[in-house]
Amino acid sequence: MALDPQQLQQAAKDHLWMHFTRHASYREADVPVIVRGEGAYIYDSNGKRYLDALAGLFVSQLGHGRTDLAEAAAKQAEQLAFMPLWSYAHPSAIELAQRVANYAPGDLNRVFFSSGGGESVETAWKLAKNYFKMVGKPMKHKVLSRSIAYHGTTQGALSITGLPGLKQQFEPLVPSTFRVPNTNFYRAPEHVSDDLEAFGRWAADEIAVAIENEGPETVAAVFLEPVQNAGGCFPPPPGYFERVREICDEYDVLLVSDEVICAFGRLGHMFGAERYGYQPDMITCAKGITSGYAPLGAMIASDKLMEPFQADGAMFAHGYTFGGHPVSTAIALANLDAFENEKVLENVRSNEDAFRSTLERLKDLPIVGDVRGDGYFYGIELVKDKATKETFTHEESERLLYGFVSKQLYAEGLYCRADDRGDPVVQLAPPLICTQEHFDEMEQILRVVLDKAGSLL
Repeated sequence: MALDPQQLQQAAKDHLWMHFTRHASYREADVPVIVRGEGAYIYDSNGKRYLDALAGLFVSQLGHGRTDLAEAAAKQAEQLAFMPLWSYAHPSAIELAQRVANYAPGDLNRVFFSSGGGESVETAWKLAKNYFKMVGKPMKHKVLSRSIAYHGTTQGALSITGLPGLKQQFEPLVPSTFRVPNTNFYRAPEHVSDDLEAFGRWAADEIAVAIENEGPETVAAVFLEPVQNAGGCFPPPPGYFERVREICDEYDVLLVSDEVICAFGRLGHMFGAERYGYQPDMITCAKGITSGYAPLGAMIASDKLMEPFQADGAMFAHGYTFGGHPVSTAIALANLDAFENEKVLENVRSNEDAFRSTLERLKDLPIVGDVRGDGYFYGIELVKDKATKETFTHEESERLLYGFVSKQLYAEGLYCRADDRGDPVVQLAPPLICTQEHFDEMEQILRVVLDKAGSLL
């Protein structure tokens, strides 16, 4: 028996433990309850419409309400609802593995399915350590990742994450992870602040410095997103990944491209590595592989990394009950069919310049310091002083983002993210079907809210 709206509210407050949620904020206020979606829009339990400018959580590439994906799920569930990939296989996992491998760059031909992004990152780190043990380099186990980068919430993925505020309450975490600079050119060190390529070279070379400091014989992998999410969408400078690849080859370190957000069209290509022209040893992905119609993730590895596990008696002793779930993989196949039939990647590439220029209109507001990103993945950094790039104190960020901006954007009909992981930013990552009318709607709502936010300072 379905609950009415009032019963839903009470049940949400009494029983539902929401993720990354300050539950005290709903003591007196209603919990937002989203009941349906259609295209680029979602609707709450009161019937109000919102533009989904975050694609759920960087997930809903094709938008909401797709009957073709729902039908693919139903058809597969009727035929085979569940089968694990533990020494057995099923057709949709096999077909999807082949298809993903064909999209992936170079010799990334081996696809290990998981239930989501954090599990994919865990898989990549475990594979890196296991691989080096099997090839006679058992000391190589450490991981490098970038400052402020987010790689997941499981114990291993959280250890790789570069956000102290998300980690402290769960320490001690898995040891042997170390931080290198990110590619936020807006906050570049003074000695490279006026030269994007020099900044990129410096940031990449700092990876070599960290490897030397830890001892090359102990470093297994470096985890990098094509465009770093946390902190507000940091694209790579020209030449950055080319130099990182050289460093990884020099020190026999695996380059893991964490594409949980960036894969499957977010940057106008199936994989961000393709957009920026670099060859990783592994790709981690999830989210857009099914456009959110079911949970699924994957770790894609090179043939070289698979080779030791093909010896007699060898096994990668790792797996997940729901990794490569038949319904999820069937949906992913239908999702990728739609990508090709509806030219989704082409839509992103043909509209990304218009998206950028529409958001850049907001730079006339005193509170908007920087607009950055690529494809359909953008961050707007908010500043206290545009001339000096002075940011807000923690208390000011609390009042600005959580006390006003986040609530007001939602009240105005825009679902996106206002966050202070790093500096205060508003993030936008709409469904890949969006066009100029949606960009204009985002800009108009943002302008009203950010203009008002600036006046409240």
